[in-house]
Amino acid sequence: MSGTIETVLLWRPVGPLELELIRQAGMRAFPPRLPDQPIFYPVLSEDYAVKIARDWNVPASGAGFVTRFHVRKDYLNQYAIQEAGGKAHLEYWIPAEDLPRFNEAIVDEIEVTAEFREGVSGHSPTRT
Repeated sequence: MSGTIETVLLWRPVGPLELELIRQAGMRAFPPRLPDQPIFYPVLSEDYAVKIARDWNVPASGAGFVTRFHVRKDYLNQYAIQEAGGKAHLEYWIPAEDLPRFNEAIVDEIEVTAEFREGVSGHSPTRT
């Protein structure tokens, strides 16, 4: 299988401001972390990303989005999978200073797979 890049499918819940910055990067990179955000945490399940987007991002900013993307497995191998409050809540903890290299390991574009808005219940898939 030479020439084939093995990837890991990840999700990341984002708010509207972060999504705009992702769009400005051509749907190819996540923006730098803010000074009070030392960790970038992509998650391993869509259900977990939906929960964060719906339950945390919507109250905080009026909208939440679920992004989906593939990252080279050989890059992710340097990080342990972390359990964040339960076996269904698995994520990688990428130090903020490693985010540029993480972005370089993203294969293809970042996709928006779901959108949640204040006052709107349910799961509204959004394809980009």
